[in-house]
Amino acid sequence: MKYFILIVVIITIFLAKPWEINFAGGTPLSNDSTLLLAKAMATKAPLPLFPLNKVLSNTDSELPIAQKLDRSIEKFMKTWQIRGASFALMKDDKLIYSKGYGYADAETGEEVDVRHIFRIASVSKLITASGIMKLAEEGKLRLEDRIFGPEGILNDSIFSKIKDPRTKRITVENLLRHQGGYTAVYGDPMFCPLDIARKMKVKPPVDLNTIIRFVLSRRLHYTPGTSTAYSNVGYGILTRVIEKVSGMNYEDYIKQNILRPAGCFDMHLGRNLYENRLPNEVRYYDTAEELIPSCDGSKQLVPKYYGGNNIEELYGAGGWVASASELLRFMAVIDGNPVIPDILSPESIEQMTTFSADALPIGWMHVTPQGEWSRTGTLSGSSVLMKKQSDGYAWVFISNTGSWKGPRFQSYINGMITKALKNVPSWPEKDLFALQQFEPHQHIVFQ
Repeated sequence: MKYFILIVVIITIFLAKPWEINFAGGTPLSNDSTLLLAKAMATKAPLPLFPLNKVLSNTDSELPIAQKLDRSIEKFMKTWQIRGASFALMKDDKLIYSKGYGYADAETGEEVDVRHIFRIASVSKLITASGIMKLAEEGKLRLEDRIFGPEGILNDSIFSKIKDPRTKRITVENLLRHQGGYTAVYGDPMFCPLDIARKMKVKPPVDLNTIIRFVLSRRLHYTPGTSTAYSNVGYGILTRVIEKVSGMNYEDYIKQNILRPAGCFDMHLGRNLYENRLPNEVRYYDTAEELIPSCDGSKQLVPKYYGGNNIEELYGAGGWVASASELLRFMAVIDGNPVIPDILSPESIEQMTTFSADALPIGWMHVTPQGEWSRTGTLSGSSVLMKKQSDGYAWVFISNTGSWKGPRFQSYINGMITKALKNVPSWPEKDLFALQQFEPHQHIVFQ
C-alpha cells in the first residue's frame, strides 16, 4: 500500500509541476528559482510568497466590529464625490484589514476590491529613495556624491550643457531631501511637457532626459543645500542615477531589489491612457474636470489624468501604480520592525526618518520626533496617504478620484481615518499577510 501511495505522490508532483509555479505573476520560475525553492523546502528559510491580489479579497475583512469604520469611509467618499477607494491597516507588520469601496470603474459597474491597483503619485518617491539607499548600502554610490559635471554620476554627454555652475554641486542627498536648487515657481518641469518641447525644439511628448536637459539649461533658484523646495524633477533625476549606477532599467532594478524581496508583485510604472491601463488598474476621475492639450502634441483636449499629464515620464517621482495592501507590505520592509525582515539596514532607516527642522526627510514627506511617518501623493485622478503611527499601527488610504483641494486633501483623509479607527475598540488577532505564504506540500495535495 505504501508503494502505491508513493507512486501516486510522484505522479501528482509531475502533473502539478511545482517547479513551474509562478510566484510573481510573470514567467515560470527559472532553474535558479527552482533551486531556491528546493532550498527553502529543505531548510527553514522563509516560504515563497503568492501575490496578495491572488489570495485576498474584500470578504477577508468583512468584520462586524469594523462596520462603523466602513460607514465613515463611505460617508467621506460621498461627501467628497470619490468614485472608488481602498483602505488597508497593519499592526506591527501584520495586515489586519484590507478592503475596497465604491467603483473601480463606474462606467462598467466594477466595484473596488483588494486586488485593484491605483496610481500612487508621490508615494513613488519613497520607493525611489529606498532604491538609492540600497545602492548606497552596496557601496555603489554615496549620498555625498555629486550628480552632474565631469566628476558627477550623470557625467554623460547629453547632460554636459550646464548653465548654472552651482548645478555641479548638487549631491544625491540634496535631491533626496528636495534641496537641489529647483522650485516650481515658473511651473513644475515634470508637468509642463508642451512648453519644454517648444523651448527645447523637440517633438512632443518630451522624455525624462529632455526634461533634465531643460532644467540644466536654466539657472537654479537657490544654491544646493541652502534651502528646501519640494521638487519632482529632483526625483526624476534620481531615476536616472539608479539606472546609471545599477546598470539596469529603473523599473527592473526596483522590482528586483526592492519590491519582489518585499513580497510586492503587482506594482508597476503606470501608463497614460485608459485603454493602456494595467491589469487590475482602476479608472480615474476628478471632482473638477478640466481638459488640457494632450502631452503628445496632438492638440486634442483631454483630461489631465488621461493624456494631459505624461504619467509615463514621471518614473521615480510619481509613476508607480500599486494596491493599498502591497504598499503596506512595502512599508513593512523599511520600518525597522523585525516581524517582517527589513531590506534596508537600521542605519539607513534611521537616516531616512530622523526628524530635522531644516530639511525634508529622505523619501517620506513628514516625520515627527514622536515616531510618526507619513507619505502623501497627489495627481489629477488620485489621492494617497500612507502613514505609520507611533502606536504600531500603519495604514494606507488611496482613491481613484482627484480633489479640487489638491495636496491639502490628504489632511482631510488623515482626519477621517484617525477618527474612524477610534470606532473600532479592538482588532482580531490575525495576519492577512500569512495567507500570502506559499506552502509547496499543500499545493501538491490540493492539485
